Amino acid sequence: MADAARSTDRLGALDITRKLAAICGDPFARFAGPADEVAGRTARWVAVPGGPHAAAEVLRLAAAYDLTVVPRGAGTKIDWGAAPAQVDIMLDTGRLAGVWHEPHAAAVAEIGAGTPLRAVQATLARTNRRLPVDAPSPGATLGGVLAADESGPLRHRHGSPCAQLIGVRYLDAGGELVSVGESGTEALGRAAPGVGGGRPGGRAPAGAAGVGGDPGRGGGDAILGRGGMPGLDVARLLCGSQGGLGVLVSATMRVHAVPASRLWVSRPVWTPLEVHDLVRAVLAADVDPAAVELDLPVPVPLPRRRIPPTHPSVINRPDHPAVTGRPAAGSLVVLLEGGPADVTERAARLTAVLGAETMVSHHAPEWWGRYPFAPGDTALRIEVPINDLHAAVYALRDATGGPVPVRGSVGSGTVHAALSGALPPERVASILTAVRSVLIARRGRCVVVAAPAAVRRAVDLWGELPALPRLRSAKAHLDPHHRLAPGRLPGGL
Repeated sequence: MADAARSTDRLGALDITRKLAAICGDPFARFAGPADEVAGRTARWVAVPGGPHAAAEVLRLAAAYDLTVVPRGAGTKIDWGAAPAQVDIMLDTGRLAGVWHEPHAAAVAEIGAGTPLRAVQATLARTNRRLPVDAPSPGATLGGVLAADESGPLRHRHGSPCAQLIGVRYLDAGGELVSVGESGTEALGRAAPGVGGGRPGGRAPAGAAGVGGDPGRGGGDAILGRGGMPGLDVARLLCGSQGGLGVLVSATMRVHAVPASRLWVSRPVWTPLEVHDLVRAVLAADVDPAAVELDLPVPVPLPRRRIPPTHPSVINRPDHPAVTGRPAAGSLVVLLEGGPADVTERAARLTAVLGAETMVSHHAPEWWGRYPFAPGDTALRIEVPINDLHAAVYALRDATGGPVPVRGSVGSGTVHAALSGALPPERVASILTAVRSVLIARRGRCVVVAAPAAVRRAVDLWGELPALPRLRSAKAHLDPHHRLAPGRLPGGL
């Protein structure tokens, strides 16, 4: 039967399609089209199961026919990471959606993996709560955010999405529905209303897998010498695994009250070197920032034609010479959240620390919560202690031969950078080698999040990965037949 399914035999392929339609319903199973691809690899079928049990049936069918399965949420990060070796069935999680166990003031909620993050926030907002997750990908589902362990500015205070997990339900490669940690009902019985569970400083826990196909940064320890993976160890392994270790069905997450007031305190910066001192000053000011973000765009000269310094088009520009005396290369922005009076007082203290060039706004800057890269670029994720961020940025500039857009959460030591998609693969490889040689001595890493197909095939996406043996053990334990997104994980797993 496997030969029939893998061959060009139309009858064998139609048989698979009919069985998928019987599981998911006629409108929700079909042959894949040109747009149904994963990092350039086109699927053969698309199945959209209506619930966990139907999704389990899809996985059991795949096992019976020796077919591979790759989960897909909204597809916002479907081109991140390595291309899978093969995509037989694309399992669309769009109908695995919903928000449950959410009485007023509850500290947790169980959320279906296919639920768009915007819908989650809109549902929770009806009871004045929010999920402290602000992933930059527009339209992303919660499952997709967890599968990539994708974080936004709020990571500084609350940690990565993985850090906020209470429990998950997932399907293993054989189609068994597994629950780990606590369900929403169990967690409600344990959590006091209003308890946040945030983690100042924002570092992901040891089990977090990482964004952009960067799994196994430590979570694999749980499987060594124990004969199994209890509780949230498995949940944290699934974070960042891009569907290569299991198919997320739902997640029970911590929720928080919506802050009554928010202020963005910004200061222009001119060099990466000064960012270190500024961030240290922010963290020492005892203002409890919710986020500390840096934007270092490629400098754009001001217009050469004469414009009066009081003209509306330039007067409010933080890089205007009338304000700074010289064009700014970027900005450091701190988000403060809380009660109105408290936030105003903290903003005043922070302004005194950062100096007269500081500005306070009720609105986020235009670039806030957005990546510096565009489709077609080579997108890099750099993790490095704040003391050494300047070294990484200068190494990137030197290797590239000019300024490179850099943006991200400097308070937690994670930023993204963009290289032009027009750079040839060998040039990108040399840039990565130079940057990684600087980072390795500084306990830093540089991961290729996304890239054009030619670059993705030619370069080492992850760099040195000490956790690879543990990741290999996890794959053997959770997906011994390599049916789930084979090749998406480091080492071709």
